[in-house]
Amino acid sequence: MNYLNISQKLLLLAALQTLGGCSYDDIYRNNYQPCSASATDSCDQHSVQLYNKDSNDEYLLGFVEIDDQGQLRDRQQMVALLNQLYAASADKRLLLNVFVHGWHHNAAPGDSNIEGFKKNLAKLAVIERQIHGDKPRKVIGVYVGWRGESIDVSGINMLTFWDRKNTAQDVGYLGITELLLKLEEIRNVQHSQAAPGELKTRLIITGHSFGGAVVQNATTQILVNRFIDSNQSKNFTDNAKGFGDLVILLNPAFEALQYAPLYDLAQARCGYFPSQRPRLAILTSRADWATKLAFPAGRMFSTFFETHNTFQRTECQRTWEVDEGAADRSTVGHYVPFITHTLALTEPNKTMQASELAAITSKWQHQTPGASIQYGPTLLTHLDKTTMLNPYLNIQVNKEIIADHNDIFNEQLMEFLRMLTVLSTSE
Repeated sequence: MNYLNISQKLLLLAALQTLGGCSYDDIYRNNYQPCSASATDSCDQHSVQLYNKDSNDEYLLGFVEIDDQGQLRDRQQMVALLNQLYAASADKRLLLNVFVHGWHHNAAPGDSNIEGFKKNLAKLAVIERQIHGDKPRKVIGVYVGWRGESIDVSGINMLTFWDRKNTAQDVGYLGITELLLKLEEIRNVQHSQAAPGELKTRLIITGHSFGGAVVQNATTQILVNRFIDSNQSKNFTDNAKGFGDLVILLNPAFEALQYAPLYDLAQARCGYFPSQRPRLAILTSRADWATKLAFPAGRMFSTFFETHNTFQRTECQRTWEVDEGAADRSTVGHYVPFITHTLALTEPNKTMQASELAAITSKWQHQTPGASIQYGPTLLTHLDKTTMLNPYLNIQVNKEIIADHNDIFNEQLMEFLRMLTVLSTSE
């Protein structure tokens, strides 16, 4: 009779625990009828939810769920949401906010990312009314859910970092691209129909952690195409275009080398018009161990047999050097040559008033190289590595604002992101 040795038994036990601890792999929101949330009905099973009806902080929240292979779990879920948005946009301009969660999160009722997203949507609705009076845009949230965790066993689930990285790539290349393009179509149609002086439908897309990698995979080639389309190869130079109005990546978990084409494009343009708005904002905490330490550790093994070079670029009287090996092992927010700004907390209890938000465009236009600007409780400092008003910002954030990898819905950070939203969606 053959007997397992102790190490084999431990390995088998770990495997059985892992198999038993696989995370939920099915759709969460399978009722596609709209539901008005209340104290007696949380609408947990509904994929379209209305909150705070007829109040100043009213908003609509929709869910679209995607599986590990990047496919929509049920196309009817997306269709039901889009139908609601088509109807809502028939008589009202929209402020569309997409959020793609990251590692350890999903679309389950009660997920902390969902609750944080809801609070931010409510505050955006209040800001819309403060700035635009009785003609605010209707605030819409779209939460993109995917399996950000493959194993529920505590401790072992920390080893899913690299597994979820591969899944994020599949999610970003397939179903979500269709969703984002259809949301942008709503934005573009309503934009073209808006009368002079009328508010236009706008679109903000945010991704966190591997959700940042999802959004990056879905949008980078489109951003490259639109930046080139706005450049001097035409008969005139236009503002640099983006995907929707703004893409925000929070503690994103993808290689800095993937960002190099966008960085090079932006650096090669020596000037931007005063009307240029931010189109991509990357924010990474100095204290994010997952993207600062765990990510490079994994990439060290996966890039072991690859060859890398070091190259130097000179554009617009600026010179920078890129070590491909370091850029291929580091995340975009921890690769120093690509960092363009820092964000520090200087006045923790300060909030931006409606009058300050309404004048945010002028404040943005009058920044100077290497200078700092106060935005609510935070101080944004330009590092003089890029031309002023460059639409791509790669911001290194102090730990007082983002304490760790998952600390993304604290009020100091949200205040800054709401400022970026107002700035990028201003008329």
